[in-house]
Amino acid sequence: MISTKVKFLLRSFEQTSYLLFVVKWLFISALVGVLAGSASAFFLLSLDWVTNYREANGWIIWLLPLGGLIIGLSYHYLGQDVVKGNNQLLEEFHSPRQIIPLKMAPLVLFGTLVTHLFGGSAGREGTAVQMGGAIADQFTRWFRLKNRDRKVLLVIGISAGFASVFGTPLAGTVFALEVLAIGFLRYEALFPSLLTAVIADYTCLWWQMEHTRYFIADIPGMEPVYLLWAVGAGILFGLTALIFSIIVHFFGDGFKASIKYPPLRPVAGGAVLAVVIYLMGTTKYIGLGIPTIVAAFNEPLPPYDFLIKILLTTFTLGAGFKGGEVTPLFFIGATLGNALALFMPLPVALLAGMGFVAVFAGATNTPIACTLMGIELFGIESGVFIGIACVTAYLFSGHTGIYSSQVVGSPKHSLFGRSAGKSLLQIRGLRKRKVE
Repeated sequence: MISTKVKFLLRSFEQTSYLLFVVKWLFISALVGVLAGSASAFFLLSLDWVTNYREANGWIIWLLPLGGLIIGLSYHYLGQDVVKGNNQLLEEFHSPRQIIPLKMAPLVLFGTLVTHLFGGSAGREGTAVQMGGAIADQFTRWFRLKNRDRKVLLVIGISAGFASVFGTPLAGTVFALEVLAIGFLRYEALFPSLLTAVIADYTCLWWQMEHTRYFIADIPGMEPVYLLWAVGAGILFGLTALIFSIIVHFFGDGFKASIKYPPLRPVAGGAVLAVVIYLMGTTKYIGLGIPTIVAAFNEPLPPYDFLIKILLTTFTLGAGFKGGEVTPLFFIGATLGNALALFMPLPVALLAGMGFVAVFAGATNTPIACTLMGIELFGIESGVFIGIACVTAYLFSGHTGIYSSQVVGSPKHSLFGRSAGKSLLQIRGLRKRKVE
């Protein structure tokens, strides 16, 4: 039997270790949060500038091939060791090899701004996450941290970038934990992740960068019929996320197989995009598409909007242009939800909000983070509908996703046991080796 005194000493030691952990990560999280939040603020300011310039000078879209060449050459000759982007952060977490070069941050920033300046259809989350991850990983060298601490650094870098670029610290916290492995959370990094996300978000706001806000005014009670419609909408959102993931990998693999010299891939892709955008006669489907996302909450839109955005975004990213997938996924989900309001008895704003986060949840396999994001953006009143849509979309998107280096920690259902997840990993490995 352990005496009462020994138990007290053990508990005291345990609480002291917690205190030391908090002090250590309070210091590191503050540094990473301030730096990543400031980087995101500069990025958002620059992104606004290039977007406004492009919209005021439509002729610049014809220079998309030139923009693609600039991006292709910069990564081919300066960024071979950071070209994997978000996937590199995931790979370094699971199989640590080397500290991520700091040059990942300026390269992805430059590449994303060029993409948006000339009219590519891309997002911003990938840029912010890569900048945050690259900045955070430098502290591994500066503080001579061990591998277990380096993993926490990568997590807080992801959370800082995500939280600051979208203004959603809770979602950023959980996204960084949830995106690492399907069906598995790293709770040892929970406190540092939350702390860094909050600091990064407040830092970005301190730089007076405002985020787009959305409103869902009409929310019905959770009656059985509405529950069924919410599940049905979630299924469609999940299948859309699955289609997006398949197509983006299809275009990426296709460009790699058909054009061996990497810098020429975005050149060819840019030429095709420029012609397509000219023939469409509108710029609503390029860039972030924020105005269309906002409109999806308030007015009827063409029901094919989400399909065009899927094709343009997957082609842009597959060709090698830089940016992220998340804001385009917001566009796709919101406009799909808007279209579903034509035959589903749910308010259009609610369906747009559900799609906004649910398609993202299915494509990234992060249903908890996306539910929190919906609550942060739209309010707690829509939380149940948002949660149902996100979890259902997560299930029906399968074990695929936009991040090819995301591992399967636990299968999404027990019908086929763990073999489902293992089979997925084998398929992914075969596909990657075939392309390489």
